[in-house]
Amino acid sequence: MRLLLDSFWRAVAYCMLPRVIVLSLLPLGLMVVLAAGLGYFYWDSAVTWTRGALDAWPLLSSFWAWIGRLFSGDVTFALASLVVVFAATPLIVVVCLLIVAGFMAPALTKLVGERRFPSLEQKKGASFLGSVARSLGVTILALIALVVSMPLWLIPPLVLILPPLIWGWLTYRVMSFDALAEHASPEERAALLRAHRLPLLCIGVLCGYLGAAPSIVWASGLLFAAAFFVLVPIAIWIYTLVFAFSALWFAHYCLDALARLRAQRAVAEASAANGATPALEAEEASKAALSQWGSP
Repeated sequence: MRLLLDSFWRAVAYCMLPRVIVLSLLPLGLMVVLAAGLGYFYWDSAVTWTRGALDAWPLLSSFWAWIGRLFSGDVTFALASLVVVFAATPLIVVVCLLIVAGFMAPALTKLVGERRFPSLEQKKGASFLGSVARSLGVTILALIALVVSMPLWLIPPLVLILPPLIWGWLTYRVMSFDALAEHASPEERAALLRAHRLPLLCIGVLCGYLGAAPSIVWASGLLFAAAFFVLVPIAIWIYTLVFAFSALWFAHYCLDALARLRAQRAVAEASAANGATPALEAEEASKAALSQWGSP
């Protein structure tokens, strides 16, 4: 619990750093450029296809005619445009997660390592491509789980439980791996993820609930179409900042746990080399070895 709370407040403090704020804005800029490029090349064809699909529904033809009598203008075209925009926005969230996992998380982990653990050896236990491939794999699994669990969202309590749990599991699997990718060996990473599975999952679930908070902004964008293009970037930035906080929380927790693991192993090796060491002496040696990691 002490390690959990200590890594939490350190992650909050790091979110105030200008470097972290700039990093949180970079994925938003990349996604805006990507959305603008896709819109420039595919907007007309997407709206035309959606409009044709809406007009092809015989059961809704009378409804479109009734709406057309109430409002002037091409109601079907406006509705098709909204459908395209609303259908594309969930993909933006997924792209945001992938960008954070692939680019921001390693940068933030490096920041934590340089500022707080400069003497911690980097054993390069995973490559960048391996991290990206793992992120893609677990993201696909999470999306499948979300789609499969959607019928259960009709049960009021479950809609507040299942999505944050799924996103929390995804955050835990992606962020914990990325936090240890540079510093831990494969054996150390496996040992830490096995020993700290429950606390790391708790961090992921809590971050999953934090990620659900910007849904209020999404809902506002859906209700107030005029402000949609203003509220959506704000929501994406909030998501990105939440992901940055999650990466920092996992980085502080995992690197601190790694430092403690190596200190404990060093004490055990020294004890084995010097013969039987009293338990109190071993504990004091372990505390002395860990004292260097207390700085911010």
